[in-house]
Amino acid sequence: MNSSNINNTHSAGGVVLNPNGEVLVVSQHGTSWSLPKGHIDAGENKIQAARREIYEESGVDKLELIEELGSYKRYRIGLDGNNDLSEFKTIYIFLFKTSQTKLQPKDKENPEARWVVKNEVTKLLTHPKDIEFYNSIIEQI
Repeated sequence: MNSSNINNTHSAGGVVLNPNGEVLVVSQHGTSWSLPKGHIDAGENKIQAARREIYEESGVDKLELIEELGSYKRYRIGLDGNNDLSEFKTIYIFLFKTSQTKLQPKDKENPEARWVVKNEVTKLLTHPKDIEFYNSIIEQI
């Protein structure tokens, strides 16, 4: 594929911990699982985008920012679960805590959200780069 056809995008999201120390994981299109995240819109900074995406994908809006966990790059997940080579993302992830436990996704593209025990998250994540990043920050959470 010609690299000029690749859309380089920036996304932001988070590792969200509930009062039980469980981590928020969301489903995209009902076909893949990831940490809540999405594109940074015009006029937004990374933290604003992360907060908005977490809310849209889970209904959680009471978020206490703890720290930035870093960033990584990967291709978008296609509807078939494989890499969609048309979009290469830089993903910024923040650590948040919330007192909320009820999950009510607002975005129909992300129909399900779950609280998962911290050490079980990688069993659910779909993309190898998401798993690699989560494993690299698990000690910080």
